[in-house]
Amino acid sequence: VQLVESGGGLVQPGGSLRLSCRTSGLFFSRFPMSWFRQAPGKKREWVATISASDGITNYVDSVKGRFTISRDNAKNTVYLQMNTLTPEDTAVYYCFTVQYWGQGTQVTVAS
Repeated sequence: VQLVESGGGLVQPGGSLRLSCRTSGLFFSRFPMSWFRQAPGKKREWVATISASDGITNYVDSVKGRFTISRDNAKNTVYLQMNTLTPEDTAVYYCFTVQYWGQGTQVTVAS
């Protein structure tokens, strides 16, 4: 099983990024998918989850209204659209399912 994140980078406060996590080696459509993040010196934090079949989503309070998780089962890919970014969103972002983690993608919000 492989999870490969992409789409991170440096963005100014108020900007947007779209993260992608492409998976292989599992029946993607059967499993919920999640995004986590880990800021420097902090514990890894859950950010969002999307259910397997009906697309139900949940978010940590700090990103509600700014981030959107979505999935494309035909492409075995989960996305995280991040808008109105703030420096507090700076972290390495990881996708997760079942027991598998991606390698992470760095998001840095700074002017």
